[in-house]
Amino acid sequence: MSLSPAFLDELRARTSLSTLIGRTVKVQKAGREYKACCPFHNEKTPSFTINDEKGFYHCFGCGAHGDAIRWMTDQRGLPFMEAVKELAATAGMDVPAPDPRAAKRQEQAKGLHDVMAAAQAFFEEQLGGIEGAEARAYLQKRAISAATAKAFGFGFSPDGRGRLKAALKEFGEPLLIEAGLLIDPDGERDTYDRFRGRLMLPIRDIRGRIIAFGGRILGAGEPKYLNSPDTPLFDKGRTLYNVDRASPASRQAGRVIVVEGYMDVVALAQTGFGEAAAPLGTALTEHQIERLWKMAEVPILCFDGDAAGQKAAIRAATRALPLLRPGMSLAFATLPAGQDPDDLIRAEGATAMEAVLVGAEPLVERLWKYERAAAPLDTPEQRAALKQRLSAITDAITHPDVRAHYIHAFRERYDTLFFARPAFAPRHQRGGGTRPGWQRDRRGNWKPPLPPAGNEARSIGESGMEQRLLRAVLASLLRYPEQIGLHREMLSGLHIGDAVLAELLNVMIAASFSKETVETDGLLTILGQGEVYNMAKGMLRADTFTFTPHGSKADSDRVQRDLDEAIRVMAQGPELEAALAEATRRARDDLNEDSFAEQQRVRQLKLDHDRRLAELAQSEDIV
Repeated sequence: MSLSPAFLDELRARTSLSTLIGRTVKVQKAGREYKACCPFHNEKTPSFTINDEKGFYHCFGCGAHGDAIRWMTDQRGLPFMEAVKELAATAGMDVPAPDPRAAKRQEQAKGLHDVMAAAQAFFEEQLGGIEGAEARAYLQKRAISAATAKAFGFGFSPDGRGRLKAALKEFGEPLLIEAGLLIDPDGERDTYDRFRGRLMLPIRDIRGRIIAFGGRILGAGEPKYLNSPDTPLFDKGRTLYNVDRASPASRQAGRVIVVEGYMDVVALAQTGFGEAAAPLGTALTEHQIERLWKMAEVPILCFDGDAAGQKAAIRAATRALPLLRPGMSLAFATLPAGQDPDDLIRAEGATAMEAVLVGAEPLVERLWKYERAAAPLDTPEQRAALKQRLSAITDAITHPDVRAHYIHAFRERYDTLFFARPAFAPRHQRGGGTRPGWQRDRRGNWKPPLPPAGNEARSIGESGMEQRLLRAVLASLLRYPEQIGLHREMLSGLHIGDAVLAELLNVMIAASFSKETVETDGLLTILGQGEVYNMAKGMLRADTFTFTPHGSKADSDRVQRDLDEAIRVMAQGPELEAALAEATRRARDDLNEDSFAEQQRVRQLKLDHDRRLAELAQSEDIV
């Protein structure tokens, strides 16, 4: 349905945003606005602002922003049209029907909803009757409590061809067929019940309305699980089981868990993991991934630990690649081999399940491990084939920034696997001494501590990460002075806070203008004696952090590439910090759509820069 901008503007104008938000969040008056602790991230000091006059909310902490409709879709998890309908009902407005056909479809859907509700009542009644004994015994065997069975609406379809048909005869066979409850063989023979002799589970939409059913056979027979066919109410590729309960639970838990089937969802919910959902007998689709991203930025896929479950996880990973965008990804939790969530919970309890979820791998790591293990890597040709498979993955990513980061991540892993260079421990560690905060990584290399989260550099070299990266750049330039001229323009634009390091760089840049070839010994001669000379001599020692170990054969193309990126990242830091400070000031002074969008754009650039700076400073390429 297409709604006019005038209607939507009127709807927003009639909606008191502070009142709407105040139904679920404690708000307090602050001048002409309202403030609250942000419901989209945990915080103790309010940074969430509500402006009734302008009709939008904004969080300076996490960047959440929107109007009344956005609040209903993001916080309540409703689809756009459902959000509009609920707001319109509260505001006393009628949502316009665009044409008679749409109105007819709405009336038809209303009839189908009535049919599905009546079928659910019939199935629940049968579960409690004499014929439901076997189904009740199955629930008891699966340790499903009466409260859980009631919450999920378990029922039973008796083993007869016309029991449901007779019970719902007042709706008429055509409507029952359209709802997917009856099967019409060929239009000549009698119709009959689709679900017979099965434990029944209703499938609900985001608003909690029953739109389909899933039935599990209790005895021998196939299929083990049977779903409703696609109907005007139900599209299995766009629907998730338990979405109506998982959506609000995910906002409380800060995550959403994706499992393979109904009973996995039920077992998790009964154990306290209410934020679980499942696809409906098919591989996870693009529409389902988008729905999951409305609940959490990084859904956790927790498929069975057998080969089939892991293949399903990789299929989902591959399907998600074209959809990836900043912040939106998938994570993968690996269950013990041969176990599903229900098995694990029964055997070891909720703590074991939580440990599996906490240990979920990022999408990039799961793809890398899968491709690395897909074939032998003993020969150059096999290694080149791995590189091609990784390139195919990155080619499938449509967002340019995400694709660039994946290319870099795969390149780092590939180079580490096949071109790893020997690492040198810092001198203070060689004698067995210790320095607080230094740790060995998984390869045994010593790494300095990361600075506290959120630490921002005021000028190049003031933060621990930039200091380390800057020294690595200068040490590389001393060892390979032919690189100075290649990077002279970018080097000249650096503003270094440390006076000694700044003087060393100035001398190197000045020397690069000489007609003669610049050499390391020549640079030391120019420096003469003194503090700068002593620092330069120290940088030439074997234990100095640099892009290529002392005494190794340099790959000039790689050194040039690494220096290009390191210098560029260092130069961007102060510029982005100043830009972010200015954009934030403007947003605070006059919060509107343009100032918000600019503040968020610069904020994301700064976050990306800080991540890349940390990656470079901690990279195993700097040894």
